[in-house]
Amino acid sequence: MNYQNDLAFARRQDEQDSLKNFRSRFLIPQHNGEDAVYLCGNSLGLQPVSAQQYLADQLNTWKNLAVEGWFQGDDPWLDYHKSITGSIAGLVGAQENEVTIMNSLTVNLHLLMVSFYKPDNKRFKILMEGGAFPSDQYAMESQVRFHGLDPKDTIIEIFPRDGEVTLRTEDILKTIDENKEELALVLFGGINYYTGQFFDLKAITDATHAAGAYAGFDLAHAAGNVPLQLHDWGADFACWCSYKYMNSGPGGISGIFVHEKHFADKELNRFAGWWGYRRDKQFLMAPGFDPEVGAAGWQISTSPIPLLALFKASMAIFDDAGGLDTLRQKSIHLTGYLEFLIQGINKEQGEVIYKIITPADPVARGCQLSVVCKRNAKAIFNYLAQNGVIGDWREPDVIRLSPVPLYNTFEDVYQAARLMADALKAV
Repeated sequence: MNYQNDLAFARRQDEQDSLKNFRSRFLIPQHNGEDAVYLCGNSLGLQPVSAQQYLADQLNTWKNLAVEGWFQGDDPWLDYHKSITGSIAGLVGAQENEVTIMNSLTVNLHLLMVSFYKPDNKRFKILMEGGAFPSDQYAMESQVRFHGLDPKDTIIEIFPRDGEVTLRTEDILKTIDENKEELALVLFGGINYYTGQFFDLKAITDATHAAGAYAGFDLAHAAGNVPLQLHDWGADFACWCSYKYMNSGPGGISGIFVHEKHFADKELNRFAGWWGYRRDKQFLMAPGFDPEVGAAGWQISTSPIPLLALFKASMAIFDDAGGLDTLRQKSIHLTGYLEFLIQGINKEQGEVIYKIITPADPVARGCQLSVVCKRNAKAIFNYLAQNGVIGDWREPDVIRLSPVPLYNTFEDVYQAARLMADALKAV
């Protein structure tokens, strides 16, 4: 696309956008009586207009049927979660029985590590990205200590080369190979929360398996954002939150993926609960845990129907939009337009004031651009917020901006960049 730094250009792109009507299916925050420029879907997705009705429907079922809601009504609660798994499987590139919805992200990360982190005298090390989101760091540290090991001797963090901000795939693969005799698990984020780098998950999975270890991924910033093919890539497991690009509401329910090759493996440990028991015999209340086949066998507790209802509202929108293949094309153009406009500001200034640290290659990123502000960073962020641009601040000097294809427009991106230019004069 030949971008232009012009409002008329942005509006033409919006008018020609085949997805333009989906914006009206979300509630946009207001600023001075007008739609704010919301570029923070990387942190919390917007509320679907339909969310209130989906939630009200289940509250009405509770009111009218009470406990019988588990078995009666239009959407009996006993299998309510299954009405969403097909949509989610499509977004992460999985077979439907390889995914389920449960708990929250870090809880699921712990539960999956119970199954897939089994250190012994030979293989006990975990490889992760340096600078991963703190929850991942804390989870791995505590899992290692639970097994009586020292994180300093067990967890290998790989950082970018000196003078670089993002990781090179070749360095990741080399580190896996160098530690192949001791590796038990490689656990990476799909997209780094700080830089916005989308890792080559297939290459990481292949190298990990060649080293004889398990490959798992935290897809908090990837699910609903970038195309994933977890089944075909052969990833052993993955988990994600749903409240960012999947728009399920603050603290919304999480999801997991377990590859079908592990379904019959009786050697995998797991923490069991009644909700994960095989469904055809669940109400016999028999002793001894016999898991449901598939990822559903990792479930523990009863599904929280209100959270599932909110999630289902968003998944219906994804289904209507045609899934990520369609959304991805718009996403590439939106984020590319933001990059083009930011580079134009730097050119006008005669120096790089706004340094984009997210990879320039669209294959290596999703919606998000992470921008280092080299002058008055916090004041610029505050100026943007005061003028209706909602982004995300990360210490010490990074603004994260994420144009989401379901509800953001080219005009949103244009206005955000215009205010970024204005901010250099105003603060």
